[in-house]
Order: sequence, then structure tokens, then C-alpha cells
Amino acid sequence: MTGAPNRSALIWVALAIVYVVWGSTYLGIRITVETLPPLLSAAARFAVAAGVLALVLRVRRGPGALRVNRRQLGSAALVGVLLLAGGNGMVVLAESGPPSIALSSGVAALFVAIVPLLVVLLRAGTGDRPRLPTLLGVTVGFGGLVLLVLPTGGDGAAPIVGALIVVGGSVSWSVGSFLSGRLSMPEDPFVATVYEMLAGSAALAVLGIARGESRGLNLAAVSARSWLALGYLAVAGSLVAFTAYVWLLHHAPISLVATYAYVNPVVAVTLGAMLLSEPVSGQVLLGGAVIVVGVALVVSTERPRAARSQQP
Repeated sequence: MTGAPNRSALIWVALAIVYVVWGSTYLGIRITVETLPPLLSAAARFAVAAGVLALVLRVRRGPGALRVNRRQLGSAALVGVLLLAGGNGMVVLAESGPPSIALSSGVAALFVAIVPLLVVLLRAGTGDRPRLPTLLGVTVGFGGLVLLVLPTGGDGAAPIVGALIVVGGSVSWSVGSFLSGRLSMPEDPFVATVYEMLAGSAALAVLGIARGESRGLNLAAVSARSWLALGYLAVAGSLVAFTAYVWLLHHAPISLVATYAYVNPVVAVTLGAMLLSEPVSGQVLLGGAVIVVGVALVVSTERPRAARSQQP
């Protein structure tokens, strides 16, 4: 993987995984929370994925595979809490609430599409000025988001409480992604993934218990489809896709990595319509097309590069 062509190919493979697999996780979350508590199921998802990845690293690389210093451990834990407990946890809550609050899987993914805009604002606020074409691509993508969620007098706007919860999660995810390139993280992205998922899982478990999700929990009453969905989230969504995302944060421009937030809604809306009968209108199709244009603009102006500094 020392050559630039090989590194570039790996970046595009990892992007494809994040684009497609993460788009499907919104549907997986919706099915999981039908009969499983939201935050505790998310905690279990990341704990299982972290355990499997840690075991693989330990077997393949030996006893010192997971060794990091205190600063690296603290940085990975902070990023993991921001990404998984703050970012993913709020999305899970928004999809699991009562009808007056809950968002459909597709709409939840649409609100997460503000992540690239937030990342660009964070970059601009710290002196890392994005180029004009990048800003244009983000603006076009945000315009597609507006088209998708703007009430037109038909089905009405998304529940405001659920929307605000997801926006809060998007802010947390954006900050975590932004900081991951500026803190002293473990040099190996796979090792970083283990500690991030462990920290996120622990935070989610504490929050879930504090919400009372463990009281009266009857695992025998959990449906088979919820168990299957949780397994899919742990393996495909966390072990595979989240690992690919962390690797991308180490090896690609963050504005390019953030384009997943434009593609994920298209995948989520499509799967929601096919498998959960979530409505898809002409407005959704138009907004999705505009989002794809935004992706093309950002990708064409933010070429993958071989490596990115992890220091401030």
C-alpha cells in the first residue's frame, strides 16, 4: 500500500463501503428499536464490534497490538464518545421515540446530511480555508437537503423535536470527525477504532441505564428481526463501515470523507420506501438528485491524497 495508486484505490473502496453500508444502517436502527431499547442496543452493537476487532488485531499482530499511550487513549475515547454516544446515540433516540417525535429512517438520514456543512464551518473557523468549489458543493448539497425536508402542505414537516435531536447528533459527529485529525490519536486507525467503539459503547450504556432502559427489559420478548438487525448493525455498520470511516479520517481529506452524508440519505430513503413503505414523493426524488450533484462537486475538487497529518 506504499504506492499512491493503491492508496487512492483503497480510499474509493472505503468510501463505497461507507456510502452504501451506512445508508442501510438507518433502516437497521429502525427495525432494531422496534423491540430493543435504543441506547442499550447501540451500546451492545459497538461493544461486540470492538471485541471482535480487538481479538482479530491481537491474534494477527501479537500481545502489543493494542498498546497506546495515555494521550492517544484519551483522544480516541473523546472522539468515540462524540461520534458514537453523541452522534449515533441521538439518531437512535430520534428513530425510537413516540410518533410525535420519531423520524422515519429516511428523514433521519436527511438531517444528518448537514454534517459536511458543519465540518466546513469548523475548518473555516480554525483557519483551514476550504476552496470555493468545495464550498459550492456543500452549498448545493445543503440545497438538496432543504428540498427534501421543506414542508409543502402535504405530509407536513418532520417532527421538530426529533429533528432537533438529530441535528444535535450531527453537531457532535462533526466535532468528533474534525477533532480526530487534530488530536494525538493512535497511529493505527484500526486500533483507534477499537478504543473509540469501547468508549462510545460505555457512554451509551451509562446513558441507557440512566434513562431506565434496563428496567423491565425482557430479552425473550425481542423479535427475531430486531436481533437480526442488531447483528447487521454490529458487523456491517460498526465492524466494517465504522472501521472504514476511521481509516478514511486518517488518509483522505475530511471534506471528501464527509460526502457520505449526501449519499447515505439516498440509500436510506430508497431502502425505507422498499422495505418499510416510507413515502417517496417527487420532492424527495428532486432533492436526492441535487444532493448527488453536490457530492460530484465536492469529490471533483477534493482529490484523495495519500496521507493526512494527525497533529494540530
